[in-house]
Amino acid sequence: MGERRLTTRELNRALLSRQGLLERTATPLPRMLERMGGLQAQYAPSMYVGLWSRVEELTRADVTTAIEKRSIVQATLMRITIHLVSRRDYWPIALAVRDARRRLWLRTRPEPIAEAEMEDAARTVDARLRESPEIHRKEMEQLVGKPRAQGVGLWLDLVRVPPLGTWDRRRADLYGLAEAWVGPRADATAAGGVELLVRRHLTAFGPAARTDVATWAGLPMSDVAPALDRLKLRTLRGPDDEQLIDLPRAPLPDADTPAPVRFLPHFDATLLAHARRTQILPEEYRSRIFHTKAPQSFATFLVDGQVAGTWKYAGGRIEVDAFHKLDAGAKRELAAESERLAEFHA
Repeated sequence: MGERRLTTRELNRALLSRQGLLERTATPLPRMLERMGGLQAQYAPSMYVGLWSRVEELTRADVTTAIEKRSIVQATLMRITIHLVSRRDYWPIALAVRDARRRLWLRTRPEPIAEAEMEDAARTVDARLRESPEIHRKEMEQLVGKPRAQGVGLWLDLVRVPPLGTWDRRRADLYGLAEAWVGPRADATAAGGVELLVRRHLTAFGPAARTDVATWAGLPMSDVAPALDRLKLRTLRGPDDEQLIDLPRAPLPDADTPAPVRFLPHFDATLLAHARRTQILPEEYRSRIFHTKAPQSFATFLVDGQVAGTWKYAGGRIEVDAFHKLDAGAKRELAAESERLAEFHA
């Protein structure tokens, strides 16, 4: 297919469209998470707010119920980060990232730990979970020691189980075996999982550079390249003439497509480096959102498809801190969306 050149604003609108940030829809939560490429879940309320900004008439109970009914699953997956994904995506993704996650964890430990030690710790925790289906992190630390407990989920497939890791009980420190909670892995394979990750990334964040896919997945390019080569992909050009890839029929809205005010939670993946060329986070503001003194980042709001400030919930209302002067129309839209988000929190 011929190469079309895209402007920064066209890339911005493509990202907003694919992330469900141009228009809320009634998409079921598992399908929305697949469309989004999963959702980072280090802080439980972030999952709820991230979905609320994308799903029509969503309530907090909708999200909690979906977690309890296991149609969506919390687990440590891409980039050794807690993600919320659909049940059917869990096994392919877990298998795809397993080896890379283990290598990274062992390589970045402050004190050396042998892989054999981690395999032994995994057998110990597995035996305990065969006796009773749930285990708290504190008990794991007592069983295998704190350093090994921090990484045992990379050698034993674990998921975070409710009631912990929900809006009302936010610390996700209760674990269960994935085979028991999600079900058996069936015919899922690591190779199939990498191909799924490529499709999920392009569905959620495309058009993208090949390296963007690997960065987002937390995989070396050597793991991702074979899947990229197998898929039939469209090639395009970015604003700096860089080659981008995309799924053949993925949406590419016009640059002048209106973008409504939207609130994003802490850790929203649209702001990370793999989506940098879309300028959803203007470079002049990046250091105000991500810096060493605030590793949790900040909750932000979008005006015309770009971060225009931060927000927090306090005293029953949404308090906003705009980074620049907003026009009267943006202020009215921001106030209306703030009221809706305050009601969601209340």
